Amino acid sequence: MTGALLAEAWRALSGDGVDTPPGAGALPAAARLTGPAEALASVFPVTQLGSAAVLASLLAAAQVQAVRSSGPLPAVELDTAHLACAVRSERYLSLNGQSFGGSFAPLSRFVRTADGWIRLHANYPWHRHALLHVLGTGADDLETVRAAVASWSGERLEDAIVEAGGCAAVVRGPDAWRAHPQGSIVERLPLLDSTPTGEAPPGLPPAGPLPASGIRVLDFTRVIAGPVTTRTLAAHGAEVLRIDAPQLPESPIHALDSLVGKRSALLDLRQSADRQRLEDLLATAHVVVQGYRPGALGAFGLGPEALSERYPGLVVLSLSAWGPAGPWAGRRGFDSLVQAASGIAVCEAEGADEPGVLPAQLLDHATGYLGAAAVLLALAQRQQVGRSWHIRLSLAQTAAWLLRQPRRPKTTPPAIDPRPYLVELEAPDGRLTLVTPPGGLDGRPLAWPAPPPHYGADPPAWRAVPATGAAPGRA
Repeated sequence: MTGALLAEAWRALSGDGVDTPPGAGALPAAARLTGPAEALASVFPVTQLGSAAVLASLLAAAQVQAVRSSGPLPAVELDTAHLACAVRSERYLSLNGQSFGGSFAPLSRFVRTADGWIRLHANYPWHRHALLHVLGTGADDLETVRAAVASWSGERLEDAIVEAGGCAAVVRGPDAWRAHPQGSIVERLPLLDSTPTGEAPPGLPPAGPLPASGIRVLDFTRVIAGPVTTRTLAAHGAEVLRIDAPQLPESPIHALDSLVGKRSALLDLRQSADRQRLEDLLATAHVVVQGYRPGALGAFGLGPEALSERYPGLVVLSLSAWGPAGPWAGRRGFDSLVQAASGIAVCEAEGADEPGVLPAQLLDHATGYLGAAAVLLALAQRQQVGRSWHIRLSLAQTAAWLLRQPRRPKTTPPAIDPRPYLVELEAPDGRLTLVTPPGGLDGRPLAWPAPPPHYGADPPAWRAVPATGAAPGRA
């Protein structure tokens, strides 16, 4: 089944016209898959779908390496046990031997409403504040919140939390989601789309030892899909600089898990000096990955069309929760909320009263690897024929892909020993244990190029170009 899913993903990545990234739908090379057929317990084929997404990113890396070096396509391989650890990377993260104990805050959970269930999300302080404001309680203990939620109808509470700037999603079944105004639009969308947004001459920096060597990536993402995209690009050799707002701090677990292989800087785009620093970075960037809700960066003149007009040749990847169109297109969202709204939580419950969950935040991770694949293929196109590109993916579109697959009773797969897939790195914050990037090219396993830095501690600047190297501009 993995092969069929990989072929489907590759067709979506390749497109079917002359104005899409390279490839005519056929896989460019064979992909070797090893390990257990089932590595994650689910009613859905999550091992196979996750493997297909990772393999697509590896095949795309092989393709861009071949295009940039005019050499043969590297062989691609992936171990499903490694995949199972990678899509649950936050669970294996530890600092100085101490685990973080999971990535969900106490109020980020299913709670019963007057007419069903709702999934709350309160990991960030500003989302928790919005939730408690709507519920009218200053106390954030679970029992107080449960009692307050029980008096609300689900959809009324969902709307109220969203209007207050928070995040929540009513638990719906698959049929109810397909009948929903947003779900019906998502159902008709492709898995992803890539659109040329302007002309630019062909060319990239000279090829290096890794597929994305010399590529500069500006990372405007957090939690989890966007960071997976950009850390995967870093594992393939790209220089990734993540930009965050100083007034929106990151949680420690997500900072360590998502910043590996990157650098981290803070810019306040409300300040003219910081805006100019960003424009200086954009002038020699090749890729921008943005994972904030649609329109958030556009308010600062950083929408895809505006960027391609100012910086021809730029590849822009936009990731969202609910898709690029429909009444929820501008809503905030997370993997757990999309699972709840789309029907996945109902399916995973297998008839139980309380909703279930996927064995990993697979919508995030699969979307992240597909995003890396799409960026790499757009870079291959950029090398060959030029143009600027805008790529769009969403968690809801990945959920629709998963929901189209056949379901089966949940079984317990064999236990996986994660130790072969873990690495210890000396990070600024201490001794860090984390999952290595999954897969390899030509027998060379992927590796993180550097430990995660202190959050926000790097200057907002690219690394200096060695005197013997060519300037890493867009050509």
